[in-house]
Amino acid sequence: MPQRPSSGWPEAAVTRQGGDGRAAGTAGWPDGAVTVRVPATSANLGPGFDALGLALSLHDVVEARVIPAGLTIEVSGAGEDTAGAGEGHLVVRAMRAAFAVLGGQPPGIGLRCANAIPHGYGLGSSAGAIVAGLLAARALCADGGLGSDGLLQLATEMEGHPDNVAACLAGGLTIAWMSPAGARCARLAPVAGLTPVLCVPPMPLSTARARQALPAAVPHADAAANAARAALLIAALTVDPALLMAGTEDFLHQPYRAAVMPATADLVSRLRASGIPAVVSGAGPSVLALTVAGTHPGPGAVRPIAAGTGTAWQVQVLDVDRVGATVGVGSAARQA
Repeated sequence: MPQRPSSGWPEAAVTRQGGDGRAAGTAGWPDGAVTVRVPATSANLGPGFDALGLALSLHDVVEARVIPAGLTIEVSGAGEDTAGAGEGHLVVRAMRAAFAVLGGQPPGIGLRCANAIPHGYGLGSSAGAIVAGLLAARALCADGGLGSDGLLQLATEMEGHPDNVAACLAGGLTIAWMSPAGARCARLAPVAGLTPVLCVPPMPLSTARARQALPAAVPHADAAANAARAALLIAALTVDPALLMAGTEDFLHQPYRAAVMPATADLVSRLRASGIPAVVSGAGPSVLALTVAGTHPGPGAVRPIAAGTGTAWQVQVLDVDRVGATVGVGSAARQA
């Protein structure tokens, strides 16, 4: 169950904008706060470019409430500098988008964010912010409209692609794609014992810069090889983890991005040379190792390899988040 943040968050950044608290009441809106907990996500997982996503046990927690007027934002943890973004804050933008669909804006919004997902490291921080804002707004609306398909579509429109938002909403392993009707998602259960190990470098890299490194076209042979590996990866993650080394081989994006994130490419290469299935997480520069006990070297083998690179990697052993985003209203919590 997501825990409601306490009133004494350490070293939090706060901004308050607009209104004097007397301009409007909160009639028709709930008195209490809602709390949304969203997981980090790793997209692509090697060959599943812009399609596959895996939810991880690293979370942002957002508390939102309707206030009489204005906008207050408090942020602790990753992205504290975003507290001054006002209406440009991504969680606020997502809430406004959801409120517009649901029929109207509240008189004011109070927002508190406790962030553990690093920004700019290929871990779905923007997807998490979007999903948190959409779910918070839906929970604050009495009619409870905007179903799961609508949430995925709206989140995809804001994010620009569905892979991270799908995994954030559904948890586990997801396959996302665009159809004539919009964004779609299929959720799969990863094999028991799958232990992701996350390696985060000292400096971030923008998704835009990582995408600029990609060519406009790839050889047909590479596309065919990548299709085979993506299909194999699904089998590896859900049925036979012994296939993970072959299933995580990529031909579409990681080779082209190596020049803009050489330390990342180096660590992926070292891990794979040691028999550990490793990929670039999303657009990078983080690295994700996919370990399964008894099948590959265990999670403890990642840290010494990372330490030997000369880069100050932060290594975290995580779990798969098999639940996805959750919403708490008062003492109740439910899966999104």
